[in-house]
Amino acid sequence: MADATANGQANAPQLVLQKIYVKDVSFEAPNAPQIFQEVGETEQQPQVQLNLGQKSVDLGNDLYEVVLSLTLTCTLGERTAYLAEVHQAGVFGIAGFAEEDLAGILNSYCPNLLFPYARQMLSSLVLEGGFPPFLLQPINFDALYAEQQRRILSGSAAPTLNS
Repeated sequence: MADATANGQANAPQLVLQKIYVKDVSFEAPNAPQIFQEVGETEQQPQVQLNLGQKSVDLGNDLYEVVLSLTLTCTLGERTAYLAEVHQAGVFGIAGFAEEDLAGILNSYCPNLLFPYARQMLSSLVLEGGFPPFLLQPINFDALYAEQQRRILSGSAAPTLNS
């Protein structure tokens, strides 16, 4: 009976987080120090744009690297106040899942685990760059993945607007 239990566990799906690390990070304030004066003097509100990316690489032996990329660009009028970029990565051991489940894990579950680390790093970069704190709201990676799958199934590359 003990052998049957051990064999059953060996064939069960497995998901193990092996490592979380910063793969790449950068911060630029190309118009400093003048931009610090402009932020306080102008009535223009800074405009912030977030670009989000994610990729996964099969490392072999049931290991996958998932990299979550966050790029935050803050502009004041036509001038860039700062540009902060974080590539937060993790190595995951994933075995025994069906292909569609594996895709969901790599594109939703893993980025969800990496996001708090990337958010903290991005926040620290902005603050240490001399700018007011930036609080990045939570991101629903499950919904993003579901929308991506919906677009693939419908054959459209871009989201459509409902009338």
